Amino acid sequence: MLEDKRLVELNSEKKDQGFQVGDIYLGRVKKLIQSLNAAFVDVGHEKDAFLHYLDLGPQVQSLNKLIKLTTTGKSPDPLLTNFQLEGDINKGGKITQVLSPNQWVLVQVAKEPISSKGPRITSELSLAGRFVVLVPFSEMVSISQKIKSAEERQRLKRLAMSIKPKGFGLIVRTVAEGKKVAELDKDIQDLVTKWKTTFEVLVTAKPPTKILGELNRTSTILRDLLNPNFANIHVNDAALAEEIKSYISGIAPEQTDIVKLYKGKLPIFEHFGIDKQIKSSFGKTVTMANGSYLIVEHTEAMHVIDVNSGGRVKSDGDSSQENNALQVNMDAAVEVARLLRMRDMGGIIVVDFIDMHNPLNRKALFEKLRTEMKRDRAKHTILPPSKFGLIQITRQRVRPETNIVTVEKCPACDGTGEIKASILLMDEIENNLRYFVQEQNEKELHLFVHPYIEAYLNKGLFYSSVAHKWKKKYKVKLKVSGNSAYHIMEYHYFNKNEEEIKI
Repeated sequence: MLEDKRLVELNSEKKDQGFQVGDIYLGRVKKLIQSLNAAFVDVGHEKDAFLHYLDLGPQVQSLNKLIKLTTTGKSPDPLLTNFQLEGDINKGGKITQVLSPNQWVLVQVAKEPISSKGPRITSELSLAGRFVVLVPFSEMVSISQKIKSAEERQRLKRLAMSIKPKGFGLIVRTVAEGKKVAELDKDIQDLVTKWKTTFEVLVTAKPPTKILGELNRTSTILRDLLNPNFANIHVNDAALAEEIKSYISGIAPEQTDIVKLYKGKLPIFEHFGIDKQIKSSFGKTVTMANGSYLIVEHTEAMHVIDVNSGGRVKSDGDSSQENNALQVNMDAAVEVARLLRMRDMGGIIVVDFIDMHNPLNRKALFEKLRTEMKRDRAKHTILPPSKFGLIQITRQRVRPETNIVTVEKCPACDGTGEIKASILLMDEIENNLRYFVQEQNEKELHLFVHPYIEAYLNKGLFYSSVAHKWKKKYKVKLKVSGNSAYHIMEYHYFNKNEEEIKI
């Protein structure tokens, strides 16, 4: 997903993906761990799924009763109209009071399998629709906290109470703001039909088995994210484009026309500049536009992000070190918020911003990070800067973190080492050129590169060479020469006295 042509989210779905958040399974309790107050449940994954007592839900006894009646041929009404609910379980109770070994349980995936862990599951089932979430065995109606208008919240609550099926609770989602009762009612009826389907499958099911699958990742993203701000949806597969159009026509018919089938000659990610953004944003070092950069380290316990100015700070008399630090930190806050969304980084994240002594600057940085993180759909908590200048973030983790290899085999050492992705080489050479001209006031430069790169820069692929464009753009006298002793990624800048310039 791009915002102002910048990559902010990257989702991928494997064809053999077995477990997805929202899937409902009939599982079998394998063992109860009293010390953890939890159960391990066989749902068909190589690692048993983890079910904590607090994830059972208050009405788990009613769910267990319904499962027993359904699987023993008693066929209760799935709409729960004449179903006698059991009492809520004790919040401080023990897992052994509710579940027993080999018991059949209906559970929903809350977190996909991550690393060596199995799925995290819950017995508090919910079915997500476009505008509402249907919660069986509940009478509660709640409104998304992101809807701020008190008048709109009251309107939606009244509507939801009037059309809510008996025996079911509702959570009204943010996208329901301003919607009419007919649209909400249709969404509820679709979810009730889904719930009926679950019990038709449950009648003959044997654990472990999937009872109800969540939508594929594409449809889930559109259901949760699609709003009037979407300008275009580009698809490079005709069948998928038609599938998306069909889905959107059901949830937002006025936006069907924004689905565009991409027929360009270049790969779709290359055409929209996504490949380069992926390579520059998923490595250990992430460079920002002003020359500063982030170092991202992933440990077993947490992620650590270090902010560096890169030494490229303006030396104006008016700009103090404190102001430079504030500017770099503000830019880094935007980039950190984007990285967390894009990489889907979860758990504990510690960001080491550049030290600032002015408490007003530290407060401004904290508010900037909070503002940028508001766009993030994942639940998160941000603590104010510590006395050491660290900001701690916890972010909900429901899927494995997105990791993309951003190194290539080095052509100079026959694959024995690794280098930064070559797709970024031209950007790096140009960034250094810009710095030498604008920050160090160099008027004449001599660039030495590998002969292959020299040929590309001097001859180019279009009407004028890349080197010529750089000369005009930066108003510099630039000469590019090849040196066969260099490996293909190596380059050096020299001034008019033929002295090498280094950053």
